[in-house]
Amino acid sequence: MMDNFTPGPFTEELVTAGIPAHLHDWLGRLGIGALVVKMGIHFLEMSPERTVATMPVEGNTQVAGILHGGAHVVLAETLGSFAAGMHAGAGRHALGIEVSATHHRAIAAGTVTGTCTAIHLGRTLTTHEIVMTDEQGRRLSTARLTNMLRDNEPAEA
Repeated sequence: MMDNFTPGPFTEELVTAGIPAHLHDWLGRLGIGALVVKMGIHFLEMSPERTVATMPVEGNTQVAGILHGGAHVVLAETLGSFAAGMHAGAGRHALGIEVSATHHRAIAAGTVTGTCTAIHLGRTLTTHEIVMTDEQGRRLSTARLTNMLRDNEPAEA
């Protein structure tokens, strides 16, 4: 277990991504994941009930020059999975078991904001709705993610 004073190998990554200091123990040895870094996702709020992050359109477009539909889903699954992991707590982890998305509007430039809101926070399942909006607050897509919560495997002796 890391303490709050010893920087982990991913400390700089966590700070750059906007991860609050009180979550560094949880993510300090794992980081936020290469895809999250590559997509440029930056966290603004983090709790099991509500997690918010931004993502640039630039670098995440498809051949037509608009934000790739898969990028919407990456943002949604990132937010829902982090929220579910926080709800799971120490000694447990979240596994995504279902994700769906509806795309409402295209975006070709700027920043997308994803807002993840808990629908159900149970002992074995969580469900979150994630709404992606543009800088004017217009809804771009809506996703729903369900995670199964499992106990971590015991460490080998």
